[in-house]
Amino acid sequence: MIADHPPLAGRALDRDAETRADAGRLSAAWNDSAAKLLRLRGVEVPVVGGAPDGAGGPRLALIPTTGEFEAAGPDQHARHLYLGRVDGDPVFAVAVSQRGADDVDRDGAPRAAGAGAGETAPSDPASPPAAGLPGEEWRHPFELADRLPEAEREMIAVASGLVRWHESARFSPRDGSLTEPRLGGWMRRDAHGGEHFPRTDPAVIVLIEHEDRVLLGSNALWESGRFSLLAGFVESGESLEQTVAREVFEESGVRLGEVEYVASQPWPFPRSLMLGFRARLAEGADPLDLSPDPEEISELRWFTRDELRSPAAGITLPMPLSIARWMIDRWVAEGDRDPASAEGAGDAGGSAGSGAASGPSERDRAVADPDETAVALAEGAHGE
Repeated sequence: MIADHPPLAGRALDRDAETRADAGRLSAAWNDSAAKLLRLRGVEVPVVGGAPDGAGGPRLALIPTTGEFEAAGPDQHARHLYLGRVDGDPVFAVAVSQRGADDVDRDGAPRAAGAGAGETAPSDPASPPAAGLPGEEWRHPFELADRLPEAEREMIAVASGLVRWHESARFSPRDGSLTEPRLGGWMRRDAHGGEHFPRTDPAVIVLIEHEDRVLLGSNALWESGRFSLLAGFVESGESLEQTVAREVFEESGVRLGEVEYVASQPWPFPRSLMLGFRARLAEGADPLDLSPDPEEISELRWFTRDELRSPAAGITLPMPLSIARWMIDRWVAEGDRDPASAEGAGDAGGSAGSGAASGPSERDRAVADPDETAVALAEGAHGE
């Protein structure tokens, strides 16, 4: 059963803007006995459960909130971030250090080298707030997020986006002055009252179809046989539809006709918003006239539903967490509901390659397939 929305795009998490805007409510939420805290260690999150055979799905290792709510730590590094509510219960997040328990004070703050109790390291942007749960393991979200409950996947997405933003937004882009976290971590204010909010970079991702086949591309940075939908970032002064036409032509040489919006997916690793479209070739266009951009794409290939339903050995499709996979699975399922769909209609098969192509630009590498190198994505490989 294909969900009616892409992963990470549900409504299980109530962002509760009223609480984040009120210091009293924020403190009360933190001290709520049902409040939970999600820790992030770099790009990793702690999980419990989930047997190797897939029995008993994993869950986030959420811990109770303790002490007092802290908007900022030393040097205005963001501390506690308010994510919202799940089933009415408050949920917060915090970035933690990768150092061991011996390196933290009793209140969870990082201890300076050689420091005694109560002395902390003011330059450390992250600190463990408390001990974790028995048996917890730190895992990259891409390894298991499609197996987590929808609310927990949304929590990871929001927390990851906020943490990554705070890491790069401590100083005002206006004058370089130090900013301070406000609104439960959803805004930073500079010394002159300027307000700065989390940045999101929109990118389109396109399912191109022709006579019961879809066009997929392979980024030269990936291993051979990995395919996904074509994608790219929206440029200044450009509409989404203009981006679709431009990116597809630049990467494949294909001219498009009908373009239709499908759905969107937050991809805050670190700050993208994926906007999904379906498109068809322009009237009279030759599906075999493919021209991969030698700077970006190593291979282009048309796939039938059967080829995507049961990929041949050596073919890798996007991971289940991505909107690319959701759109592909949705398209395949349409054929399952319509047996009259002509799998072999037309002669749109075949592929085109550019040989030793170098792969997409820095920005496009991160969105051509969210299943690309996880750490590179989380560290912002798509550039500024």
